[in-house]
Amino acid sequence: MAARQGAHHEARLSAMATHPNLLDADNSVLLVVDIQGRLTAAMSAVAAEQMLNHGRRLLEAARLLQVPVLLTEQYPQGLGPTQSEIGDYLPDATRIFGKTGFSCCAADGFMQALSDTGRKQVVVIGQEAHVCVLQTGLELLSHDYQVHIVEDAVSSRRADHRDCALQRLRQQGATISCHESVLFEWLRDARHSHFKTISALLR
Repeated sequence: MAARQGAHHEARLSAMATHPNLLDADNSVLLVVDIQGRLTAAMSAVAAEQMLNHGRRLLEAARLLQVPVLLTEQYPQGLGPTQSEIGDYLPDATRIFGKTGFSCCAADGFMQALSDTGRKQVVVIGQEAHVCVLQTGLELLSHDYQVHIVEDAVSSRRADHRDCALQRLRQQGATISCHESVLFEWLRDARHSHFKTISALLR
């Protein structure tokens, strides 16, 4: 009897109306933009460390919650591969795209891979905020994706350039969020089976 009541309560919770701007783990894609060593070395040490730490947390949660991950590398022949602090946490099914265009949408096969996920919310982390992240976010908006920029997991060489990019993205309809908001929106409930594991990432 108790089990039936619990199942009924879970079903009722899942059927409750929700705000369309809240992230849904079943409708999200995590996009990692150009977190490559030679590029990160040009960032301030504090900004780079924050981006890497928060990016790792999001990747670990994405793996647990089966959120697809797409990753780009800007001119990898010159800027090198994705940093190990990020690369070591990529889910096995991560799709990786090399590019020379600044927008991820210009990378061969990227838009098709995104479409193939069947998901419409794109959570964006990476660098540089005022170049590749900005252009990607604006183009994704033009393709009717809901774009969530994780402000404490993006960086630029200059803080004012990053702030300008976030302001412009917000004006154009992107949501500016933080990594903890993303994690708890993906979970939605403290009874989630991965709540303890994911909340432990924040300690």
